[in-house]
Amino acid sequence: MRILRLAWRNIFRQKRRTALTVLTMAGGFTLSAVSIGWADGTYNRIINMFTRNRLGHIQIHAEGYLDKPTLYNVVEDYQRLGESIGALDHIEAWSPRLYAAGLVSVEEKSTGARIVGIDPIYEEQATRFSQKLVEGEGFSEPGQHEVILGKGLAKTLKAVPGEELVVVSQGADGSIANDLYKVVGIVETDDAATDQSTAYLQLVDAQELLALEGGVHEIVIMVDLLSQVGPVTKTISSKLQGTDLVAEPWQEFARPFYIAMKADKQGAWIMLFVIILIVAIGVLNTVLMTVLERTREYGVLRALGTPPADVFRLVLTEVMVMSLVSISIGIVVSILVNYIFSLHGVAMPQPFSYGGMEFTHFYTEVSALSVYVPALTVALSALLVSVFPALRAARVSPARALRMH
Repeated sequence: MRILRLAWRNIFRQKRRTALTVLTMAGGFTLSAVSIGWADGTYNRIINMFTRNRLGHIQIHAEGYLDKPTLYNVVEDYQRLGESIGALDHIEAWSPRLYAAGLVSVEEKSTGARIVGIDPIYEEQATRFSQKLVEGEGFSEPGQHEVILGKGLAKTLKAVPGEELVVVSQGADGSIANDLYKVVGIVETDDAATDQSTAYLQLVDAQELLALEGGVHEIVIMVDLLSQVGPVTKTISSKLQGTDLVAEPWQEFARPFYIAMKADKQGAWIMLFVIILIVAIGVLNTVLMTVLERTREYGVLRALGTPPADVFRLVLTEVMVMSLVSISIGIVVSILVNYIFSLHGVAMPQPFSYGGMEFTHFYTEVSALSVYVPALTVALSALLVSVFPALRAARVSPARALRMH
C-alpha cells in the first residue's frame, strides 16, 4: 500500500508527461479495440447476410454430395429427421430443398436453369422467402404446379406472373421429366448469379417431376447465434452417426469465403501488433526518461535503506497505475465508438461483391474480445517495457547518484 501511494503521487509530479503517456496508451487501446470490433462486426454481418439469406448456418447432405452433387444422392425420411433436429437447443428453423438442372422456356424463349424445390412453410421460417418477392405472389396450395422465378431468369425469359413455363429435365428413374407450370411470382435474393439461373418449385411438385418422392438433397438449418454453429453441428453429427448423412457448418460449404476471412483477420492481428509496438515504444521512452531524471531521488531512497526490490516495484507500479487509467479511458471510448459504428457503419471507398451480394459499409461490433484483448496487450506491453528502466533504477549506486546534479 505504501508503494502504491508513492506511485500515485509520483505520476502526478510531471502532469504533462503523464497525460501524454496515458493518452498514448488509451489511444492504442482504442485503435486496437476498434480494429478487432471492425473485423468481427463486418465479417459477422457478411456471414449473417449470406447464411440467413440463402445458405443457412448448417447443412445436412448425403455423404459425398457436396463434393459431387448428383440427383440420386438424396436424404430419405427428411421430415422425421428435420423435426428431430428442430427440437434441439439453439435451432431456429430448418428447411428441406431439392436441386436439379433443366431447360425452361416461356413461349419462344428458352434457357438452362437450376430447379430448386422448396417447402414454402419451412423456407419462410428459415430464410423469409416471401420477403424476397418483388412481383406477383407466393405459392398457394401444394400440388398446384406453380413456379417462382429469379429476377434475372424472368428477365431472360421475358416472363411475367400469369404466364406458363415449360420445364424439361431428367427424372431419377431415367425418364424425361417435363411439365407445365404457372409463373406466380418473381424474387430477388441479392445474389445476382442465383437470380439469373433459379426457378423455384414447391417441393411436392419438384419431387413429382424428378421422381424423387420422399427424398431431398439438402436440409438447411438456422441457429440463433453464430457462436453456436460449432456446438450445434457436433450435436447433429452425433445424432447422424451410423447413417450415410453428414452435417457441415457454413465454414465447409462456404470454404473459399472462410479462408479469405481468416487471412484478412490475420492481417488485422498484424496491425494490432504494430499499434501495440508503437504504444510500447512510447511507454519505454517515457519511463526511461523518468528514471534518468530521478536518478538522484532513487539514490536517496537507496541511501535511506530502501531495498532494490522496493525501488523496482515502485517503478513498475507507477507504470501499471498509468496503464490501468489508460485502459479505463480506452474501454469507455472504444465501446462508444464501436457502438456508434455498429449502428451506422462506415461507407467503403469501393463496394465489393461476394456470392453476388454487394457490400457497401464496414460495421464494428461491441464484444468481449474487443475489450479484454486490448486490455491485456496494453497492460502486458507496458509492464514488459518498464522492466529495464525499473532494473536500472533498482541498481542505482547511492554514492554515485547523490553526486549527480
